[in-house]
Amino acid sequence: MAAQRDRFSTATRLRAIGEQAAARVYRAQNRRLAGPRRPGGPQRRGRLTGRAALLALVICSLVVALAYPLRQYVQQRSEIAEQRRQSREAADRVEELRDAKARWQDDAYVERQARERLRYVRPGEIGYVLPDGAPGSESGSDERLRNRGMLAPQPWHQNLWDGVDRADRPR
Repeated sequence: MAAQRDRFSTATRLRAIGEQAAARVYRAQNRRLAGPRRPGGPQRRGRLTGRAALLALVICSLVVALAYPLRQYVQQRSEIAEQRRQSREAADRVEELRDAKARWQDDAYVERQARERLRYVRPGEIGYVLPDGAPGSESGSDERLRNRGMLAPQPWHQNLWDGVDRADRPR
């Protein structure tokens, strides 16, 4: 009966309750460290903290704030490049025009152009206009000038009168 009394004594009961409580705490601690069990296997909890969320918000704000000025910068750089290209083209054109002006200052060049384009002759010379394809005609040089738009297919005075006649006709 002493063994039975010992079994139901307060100290024995308290010791048993303490062991059970310690076992429950140990099991709960193991479950907490292992994480929640899901059917697909172990899954870790997300680690997005308040600081990380604030950092992500600041970075997104900076990207949005800098997007428009960056776009403007790129657009202005392309416009500057286009203006520089146009400036180079204009400078090249000015140089060509200066060369042409210098050529027209030369009397020999002016005389040659008048002979080729307007079919002028010097006093005392006789000018002949031969049809294209006739023997002795300079159809090669005339044809070259016509292709460049520098020589009319007929004499200039004929073009002048044809223009007057066309202007006089009713529409």
